Amino acid sequence: MNLQEVIDSLQLKILTEKKDFSTIKVSTGYTSDLLSCVMTGAEDQCIWITLMAHSNIIAVASLLDVAAIIITENAQPDETTIARANQQSIILLSTPIPTFNVVGQLWDLGIRGT
Repeated sequence: MNLQEVIDSLQLKILTEKKDFSTIKVSTGYTSDLLSCVMTGAEDQCIWITLMAHSNIIAVASLLDVAAIIITENAQPDETTIARANQQSIILLSTPIPTFNVVGQLWDLGIRGT
């Protein structure tokens, strides 16, 4: 599955610069709001699902080379965080949907954890 299909299926809002999301393949995801867990448990090119919207998510995502971050429950990053994400080529997406439901929808799309 590619990231554009995920964006369309979950009706996600794109917060960062638009790209050709259809070229970004996604096969796994990771959910956590604890940065140390994400650093040790998430895989490269996964979708990271989190409620956190502060700038530290950009630093962690750049270490892991995540495909995208989905920020749930209407949490919104500030402009500085979005600018850092653009500089680091990190894709930020948002949704009002609760984290648990987002994970379930990704599961239904065939995106599994490791």
